[in-house]
Amino acid sequence: MNPTIKVEQVSKSYGKKNVLNDVNLNIPKGQLFGLIGPSGAGKTTLVKMIVGMEKADAGSIQVLDQKMPNLALLQEIGYMAQSDALYVELTGEENLKFFASLYKLSKQEQKQRILYAANLVNLTSDLNKRVSAYSGGMKRRLSMAIALIQDPKVLILDEPTVGIDPELKLSIWSELLRLKNEEEKTIIVTTHVMDEAEKCDVVAMVRDGRILAIGSPKELKELYKTDNFDEVFLRAGRKQA
Repeated sequence: MNPTIKVEQVSKSYGKKNVLNDVNLNIPKGQLFGLIGPSGAGKTTLVKMIVGMEKADAGSIQVLDQKMPNLALLQEIGYMAQSDALYVELTGEENLKFFASLYKLSKQEQKQRILYAANLVNLTSDLNKRVSAYSGGMKRRLSMAIALIQDPKVLILDEPTVGIDPELKLSIWSELLRLKNEEEKTIIVTTHVMDEAEKCDVVAMVRDGRILAIGSPKELKELYKTDNFDEVFLRAGRKQA
């Protein structure tokens, strides 16, 4: 069976700056895949290319057996960017209605998905407020709700829990695990929080546009002979240097 996401020998530069260098990934259906690494490592560029917002200079990316970029495939991909792209003059509910209207959903489905997504991120009681009055954490939560609005097969979340309180962070992660296990959604999460990385099935460690190491958290701990995931990343970096 073909992987849901296939990245083959992908490289990308901006001017003289090499951002990604010969990246290869195979992500099967129903996998929760973590991309970890420091700021500037190339994680955001890579997920933007998987979504189809950026084009590779070399190599190819396939999602659900379709070559990216592919506009029609956006029906099947939920994307939460690192910076919130919201209409701040509209209410939370108006934002959700607008984004739901972009997808092939009936009016009844739109209503159900808005209720589900708002409830998941604990925004139901704030839907009538203008987004300009939302805190940073509330905006992140609304962005997460928008990423889930059309019930996508593939979910790509760039630093989803930054600025979110610990209790809600736990409930979001438990829902991500449910979506993976019960609905077999394929999920990519970028993070620099190591305890979140440990919740992933497979983790790719990215630094300076390269994949340093890839495997399950357990495999990586065994490979680098440590129980501490922060230490795994440090040791992988030293080995590469």
